[in-house]
Amino acid sequence: MIKRYNLLVLLISSCLFMSSCISRKEISYFQTAGDSTMVQNIEAPYEAVLQAGDIISIHVSSLSNDASSFFNQPDARGDGLGMTTYLVSAAGTISFPLLGNVHVAGRTTQVLTNELVTALSKYLVEPGVRIRLQSFRVTILGEVARPGVYPISTERVSLMEAIGLAGDLTVYGKRKNVLLIREENGKRTFTRVDMTNPSVFLSDAYQLHNNDVVYIEPGKGKVASAEEVYRILPIIFSGLTVVGLFLQRVL
Repeated sequence: MIKRYNLLVLLISSCLFMSSCISRKEISYFQTAGDSTMVQNIEAPYEAVLQAGDIISIHVSSLSNDASSFFNQPDARGDGLGMTTYLVSAAGTISFPLLGNVHVAGRTTQVLTNELVTALSKYLVEPGVRIRLQSFRVTILGEVARPGVYPISTERVSLMEAIGLAGDLTVYGKRKNVLLIREENGKRTFTRVDMTNPSVFLSDAYQLHNNDVVYIEPGKGKVASAEEVYRILPIIFSGLTVVGLFLQRVL
């Protein structure tokens, strides 16, 4: 009787395993018809464009530390060499010492750097400006190992790198229908990306922008597996109960 009980458990486990099987083709990236070499031109790297709500840090230097310290917050040593943090207003401006309201929205950090250097040349000798976009982040949701919001210190990240930060897609993630949600210039766009096709590297979605959201939908395999489990579980529990009662009587 115990052998029959073990056989029942083995049979149920096999059914659950078979119902959750996923083909290799469904989880492979960058699938090609053969092993031939493919060459793609690499476009210029994406540069983040500042917009309302962004947080930026600016450090000003010059030949005179005393003069440039006027534009910087004191660091831990109190010598005025730290970076000053600014929140870009709804109007797209920051309030900068001596210069007043400076319009920064629509500019990259490099363009803004050049503009500030030119403006500060009236007050400083050989000024230098360093800018960092502190609020650059992307959100990865759905069928990944570690969904969440990821700050990007380099202000530049590709779709593949972001998914790598999130621990890669699970076996249930739909690689052929990854959704990218992007908000820029007062518009929200929804783009679908097929990550099994090497053309993903040429997509506008490949280089992620600030505040992009990437969502990986669960595939039919996970849905079917979940439905199968919920359908079979009552049968399993009923069967185990019957077997248990029978064993009690026999033993």
